[in-house]
Amino acid sequence: MKDSSTRSHVLRLAHDPIPTIHIGIIGLGNRGLLTLKRYLQIEGAEINALCEIREGNLEKARYLLKEANRPEAAGYTGTEGWKKMCESNGLDLVFICTDWLMHTPMAIFAMECGKHVAIEVPAAMSVEECWQLVDTAEKTRRHCIMLENCCYDPFALTTLNMARRGVLGEIMHVEGAYIHDLRSMYFAEESEGGYHNHWGKKYSIEHTGNPYPTHGLGPACQILDIHRSDRMEYLVSMSTHQAGMSEYARRMFGEYSPEANQKYLLGDVNTTLIHTVKGKTIMLQYDVSTPRPYSRLQTVCGTMGFAQKYPVPRIALEPNGDTPLQGEMLEKTLARYKHPFSATIGEEAHRKGLPNEMNYVMDYRLIYCLRNGLPLDMDVYDAAEWSCITELSEKSVLNKSMPMEIPDFTRGAWKDCKY
Repeated sequence: MKDSSTRSHVLRLAHDPIPTIHIGIIGLGNRGLLTLKRYLQIEGAEINALCEIREGNLEKARYLLKEANRPEAAGYTGTEGWKKMCESNGLDLVFICTDWLMHTPMAIFAMECGKHVAIEVPAAMSVEECWQLVDTAEKTRRHCIMLENCCYDPFALTTLNMARRGVLGEIMHVEGAYIHDLRSMYFAEESEGGYHNHWGKKYSIEHTGNPYPTHGLGPACQILDIHRSDRMEYLVSMSTHQAGMSEYARRMFGEYSPEANQKYLLGDVNTTLIHTVKGKTIMLQYDVSTPRPYSRLQTVCGTMGFAQKYPVPRIALEPNGDTPLQGEMLEKTLARYKHPFSATIGEEAHRKGLPNEMNYVMDYRLIYCLRNGLPLDMDVYDAAEWSCITELSEKSVLNKSMPMEIPDFTRGAWKDCKY
């Protein structure tokens, strides 16, 4: 446990309302440019500063602002430009859309400069970095949110609503995943949106475990009220050996090609089991190396019902728990328990013709909460709890699935925190 003698927790942290949220974005690669485009759609958000080491990407961002008839934003370049941006006056919120290894250092510096921060996933790559985020957020009293859009998936929100209303009974077990066949992307150039010679691919060469846990874990933790009456206690993790990327490369580039002979520490499929203090379980999977259809599983098992999004949405309720709802009954149930966020903000996204409802709801809620002085939907403890699985799963895999304790980043405050 880190020293907490000079600070208190930031659960349910709220600040005075900010009428217009002045935003700076660090990192204008594929993810950063998409972030900029998204926030051009959000009322009350104003892009005031841009930081990127590649001048071409900075120009792309400036063009997007000009095309949207928005004021020109201050530009920062060079390896230290992000620090100057964080130190500048007039920004309320800094988005960090860089490579994973820079997320925590940049977030800490921005908070120490008095800025709220929004970090792309994962927020941190080690338990130590997770503690650094928590300690800095508590010291500075700044918001630190990880941008986990899958928490705003319409089906995830529906099952969350069902759980909160008691329809599924006591939630006992949940499953989440990031299953996404990225084999072709691993060998495509970054200019094509791929990961060849990319920091993400380098990580899979040097590490094992689950390096990208938050898409599956975020919704699972929310439905189990993690750090809001329960907490994750320990995990065990195991991985297959690596074969998928090498087999794909042999077919595409030849048996003797450098691509086919590249070694990866990351196994094809990782499975992590998590146990909570209250005796609930989470099964988490990661697989980007085999020909599986995209899935995040999104499985919820309760004493009175069951729900699962992939491969097709299914709901089963007592007294007919062994028979999933079909056709009109399924549609009526989904409509009946549609979450208010989906029914209002999500529908607005559809009216605007936006391609990703999850992103729009997440973006809208972040700005809405800041403009209205409300606690954010996700906090620094979520960011730490979900991100720490990266290092802990790797340690477990490397030690024959040894159980690994998951830190209590709230230092006991979770016992008294409710939604």
